[in-house]
Amino acid sequence: MSTGRGRIWEGSGKPLYWFILTYLLLLPLPCLGFLPNFWSRVLTLSFDSHTHQYMTEQAILNVTLETLKGTKKHQGNHAQEQTRLGRGFWRDVKEVVKSNAAMDFLISTRSDPVYHFDSERVDSAMVMLRQVWAQTLLSVRAKEYQSARHSLGQLLHSLQDFYSHSNWVEMGQHSIYLHLLQPEEPAIPVAKEDTPTCMECFSITCRNNLLPRLTNTQQDPQLLTTGYFSTDHLKPQGKCSHGGIHDSSRYMGAKGGINKDSTSPLFSPHHYLHVEAATLATEATLSVLRDLRDTVGHKTFLRLFSVKQVPALVFVMDTTGSMFEEITAARLRAHALIQSRANSPGQPGTFLLVPFHDPAVGPVYETNDPNQFMQHMENLTALGGGDEPEMCLSAIQLALTHSPPLSEIFVFTDASPKDAHMFDAVKALALEKQSKVTFLLTEDPKYTETRGRRRRRRRKRRSREVLSPDRFSLYSSLSSLSGGLTIFTTNSDIHKVSTIVEDNTAADKVTLLHVESAQELMSSHCFRVDSSVKNVTLHVTGILTECFLTNPSDQSQSLLSKQGPLAELEHFEGLYRISLLPPIQPGQWKVHAKSDGHLTFNVIGDSSVDFLYYFATVTNETHPGLARVEGSPVAGVPAFLVLAVTGLAPEDEASFTHVMLLGGQGETLQQVTLSSPSSSSSSSSSSYSADELVGWLDSVPSVPFCVQLTGRDSRGNKLERVSTEMVQPTRVQIQVLSVPRLVPGHSTIVDFDILNHGPARLFSLSMDDDCGYLHKSGPHSFPVAENGSFHEQVNIHTPATAQAGATVTLTLTVRVHNSTESNYAVTYLTVVPPDPDTSPPFCSAVGEQSTCPSICTQSSWSASLVVSDRGRSGLAALQLQRGEGILTLFLSPPPTEEFMGNTQPGTDQQEEHRDMTTSGSHYHHHHKARLEKGDSPLNVSEWVLESSQPLWVRYTSSCCSAQAELLVWDTAGNMKRCNLTPGKQRQLRDRTRETSGAGRIKLTGIFFLLLSLLWYPLL
Repeated sequence: MSTGRGRIWEGSGKPLYWFILTYLLLLPLPCLGFLPNFWSRVLTLSFDSHTHQYMTEQAILNVTLETLKGTKKHQGNHAQEQTRLGRGFWRDVKEVVKSNAAMDFLISTRSDPVYHFDSERVDSAMVMLRQVWAQTLLSVRAKEYQSARHSLGQLLHSLQDFYSHSNWVEMGQHSIYLHLLQPEEPAIPVAKEDTPTCMECFSITCRNNLLPRLTNTQQDPQLLTTGYFSTDHLKPQGKCSHGGIHDSSRYMGAKGGINKDSTSPLFSPHHYLHVEAATLATEATLSVLRDLRDTVGHKTFLRLFSVKQVPALVFVMDTTGSMFEEITAARLRAHALIQSRANSPGQPGTFLLVPFHDPAVGPVYETNDPNQFMQHMENLTALGGGDEPEMCLSAIQLALTHSPPLSEIFVFTDASPKDAHMFDAVKALALEKQSKVTFLLTEDPKYTETRGRRRRRRRKRRSREVLSPDRFSLYSSLSSLSGGLTIFTTNSDIHKVSTIVEDNTAADKVTLLHVESAQELMSSHCFRVDSSVKNVTLHVTGILTECFLTNPSDQSQSLLSKQGPLAELEHFEGLYRISLLPPIQPGQWKVHAKSDGHLTFNVIGDSSVDFLYYFATVTNETHPGLARVEGSPVAGVPAFLVLAVTGLAPEDEASFTHVMLLGGQGETLQQVTLSSPSSSSSSSSSSYSADELVGWLDSVPSVPFCVQLTGRDSRGNKLERVSTEMVQPTRVQIQVLSVPRLVPGHSTIVDFDILNHGPARLFSLSMDDDCGYLHKSGPHSFPVAENGSFHEQVNIHTPATAQAGATVTLTLTVRVHNSTESNYAVTYLTVVPPDPDTSPPFCSAVGEQSTCPSICTQSSWSASLVVSDRGRSGLAALQLQRGEGILTLFLSPPPTEEFMGNTQPGTDQQEEHRDMTTSGSHYHHHHKARLEKGDSPLNVSEWVLESSQPLWVRYTSSCCSAQAELLVWDTAGNMKRCNLTPGKQRQLRDRTRETSGAGRIKLTGIFFLLLSLLWYPLL
């Protein structure tokens, strides 16, 4: 940890330590691949090992900060930028890390050598890598960012494993292997099945056990190999094992192993090369991320990770004829919000609208352009309608599917749900994405008789049935479990009530209190304000008869009777909005309230300090580590609670001691002590990372609860944050066994198990997807024995018209028959083309390249290339990424003197260039185009009728700027990097890199000599 965070945890962790000791003594700990996450260091006692989690988090953070630094509007130092990245950024990073670690935990991937570069399955693993890279690009381009993060995590895991499991480091390589993701780069052959690769090793540390041809001691052409693990894949005689105390294949000839997963000799025979392997794996990770950024663009890359992203504005809008006032209120509130964000730094956010009535739902309107969203809102009208219930839950499902995680969904309606069967699927999505759902209802069930008649007139109802007073109960349940609010108001007050939209979607909002009071008595609740919190607002739904506010100095104010020095109250029908007046005193504040019924209290403030959390269990299959619990945790059994604190500046000395598990009315169910698994090693923590803390639960509560983080700020004030969604403990789980890709025109099977952790019971299973591709959606019932399991599968048929890159969100829910006990699993499936183009464009040098003298000021140099696409897609775009010169593109071979001459870019030429270009754009006509650094990518399709034809390129620059880089894309998203240098430097520097970056392959002296003689780039 950094010096400023040395007190990030305090208190006793004895139960946790006793568990660790017992675990280490009693359980076997196989290790395959870099260790998955931070807890693996504890379980293997190798605290200075680099894990998949550490390498992935640091690489994403570094490339993000690097990208921000290159953006003109972001000019802070790294520490300041890191603090302002936001909770959404860290959640997205953790999503990539989760997907990365899952490769070691999922049944379908943990023992498959293709996903870990084991058992010399190098060729198959490379095919898989390139497919996942193409899938990631498809998802990003389709703005399916959640799916993109999942596939990116998978890609990075396998890529990182290569350097730990192969002999690449032992071969003396000091840069990454380009060919893994770039088929046109030079390849090193893999040892054949009958080729011995290792010698016997009889100690836990194996030195020099690779045969000479597989190390840097041999001058003959080298061979690649990777270790065999266990006996799942038969190891031929003389092959290398993965190694480690629980790799059973290490006893088979050749004995020993070559893995570099950790610094522990017990688990890694080549532990002494761990740092070298981790360094290369990190470099490969950085290179992939940079290529992803350069391929999709800086703005899209930052949006992929929600960098400085303000909360999304998401409306679910009933558009029947009775909703004129509600639509007007939403329109005005959206306009006010957009105006307030107009001059704020960072991304404008996502704007999303889902209209609904009966029977139509949608279509979803989503944009990042606030002006377009306002125009769409202006065109929204209230028309039609008839019967009272509407398809509201189906619309909420669409909103949750399309909105970013951590969003708040605002639902405007006066109708009860007609699609109650969708409740479980909507509940699952809300909990999975940690999104809140808030209802603004202009119909109060307590006034069914009078207002029901008025409402029927508005909707021109002919029937005279009496409406049920509990018809909105599903809305109340959904808002309660997701951490939102249900507000019953009137048409005349809906605009004022909708101020909650602006309150809750401002940047850096944190929750200090969220409780419900059901009894019609006086209730008291406390919340704490620390030194980092500004602009505190309290929302109360229901009807108050008395309300007192007390500050930390015991000064009180009656909020309903008079104005006072502590707070200002605004009362609208169904909502009380209480704003603390500055200066806000740090410490404990109290609210005493009396009501005629149900109340909900929600206290929010402005602060960057927040937290993320998940539940986990120890896994001991092929990899030691903490595996995240999918869905709700199992009640009554032990579990870990893992938290990540976000938004702390490096100099902050905040300490966090424990969490409280709180019931729905704020009562304490359990206190959980927090510990930090990090050591002081440089590889275990970073001042730029979100600190992770771990708590041990002896038994998960059996009733719903929320998580409250407790600590102290740098001034000693008590600090509290609340995650408002209600965790729903259960004794049933859904374990998804496979996450296949979807191919248009084909059917796909998704396998999963139902695990019963209670007595023999009857269960009901329902399935839903947002695209309607399921063959059957249920529900159907089946019995499961005590502590037994039930295997099931669903069949998804992807139509031939499905768009490549689209994501299908599959939601599985299982419920105990005649009970509210349930659980869920949400899986994201990506549509991929049946035969994707993975071949990048191609750059080829033309003619002799000019050279530069030792004095650069009076000379220039030039290089000429032909750019083409060898795949089926055709050229899409070109951009000058680096270089101070001028890049000229030609549709056909230009005259030799113009294409290959060594014209110095003097005054006349520079003036001509200025005449032909404008700032931020590039000049082109039907014969040629010109680019310079800073220009946006040139869209080839707008310039060339046939994108499959080659382009001729000439680059000219002063010799004082001796390097340039041209990026070339095809329409499938494959990218080629063409690096240009003067002739004398070419033999050392000229190389090209494609889509997913890598390092260089060491070339022989003869090959370098040929390059220097022919003046050709390395292609």
